[in-house]
Amino acid sequence: MTLPDERYRAVLWAGRFLQSLSYSSETPRVPLKIRQEARAILRHFPGEWDMQRASSAAPDVFQPQMEAITRLFAQYEQGRAPVKPVTPDES
Repeated sequence: MTLPDERYRAVLWAGRFLQSLSYSSETPRVPLKIRQEARAILRHFPGEWDMQRASSAAPDVFQPQMEAITRLFAQYEQGRAPVKPVTPDES
């Protein structure tokens, strides 16, 4: 099961991925049709502001960062080994 902070980061990473697909300078070998589709999706894709609002409205679904103890308990309940949270800059 995905934790709220993992889900939050995944949405932001997906947005950055779509942005990189839409620029030929970042991904020169991507076909034009794919670039156009990425731009069309980005038009309505949630940004940082949207994600902050979503995390305020539904912290059980999205959270920018979980407290270490909360993360530990959530992972224990899911039967997963604790892992160090990864920031988008570390990927």
